[in-house]
Amino acid sequence: QLQLVESGGGLVQPGGPLRLSCAASGFTLDYYAIGWFRQAPGKEREGISCLSSSTYYSDSVKGRFTISRDNAKNTVYLQMNSLKPEDTAVYYCAADSALLFTAQTMCVIQPKGHWGQGTQVTVSS
Repeated sequence: QLQLVESGGGLVQPGGPLRLSCAASGFTLDYYAIGWFRQAPGKEREGISCLSSSTYYSDSVKGRFTISRDNAKNTVYLQMNSLKPEDTAVYYCAADSALLFTAQTMCVIQPKGHWGQGTQVTVSS
C-alpha cells in the first residue's frame, strides 16, 4: 500500500520553530518530486515548498521554511522557523514522478499523485 504520513504538527507560539515529517511507505521517494502544501480555513490549498531537481518556495515562506529529504529514511521534512499566525493551516505532503514535475510546477499545479492525510499546525500565543 502506497502511503504518505505526516507528523510533527501542533501548537506553537509566534516566532517559534516546528519541523514536520512526511514518511513514505510502499514506495521509495528517490525518483519522486515531493512537496509541502497547506490549507487554511476558508482558503484554497497552496503549494509552499517543493523539491525535485530544483527547489521552490512560495513567497509566503521563503527565507523561513526549508524542505529536505532523507532518502535513507524515505522521509521528507519541512523545517519551519519564525512562524506567524498566518501560517496556521493543515499541512500536507505529496509526491509524484520527478519526470513529470519540476519543483515549481509541483507546487503550482498540485499533482494527483500520492498525498498524506495532513497535520494541523496552529500558531498562536
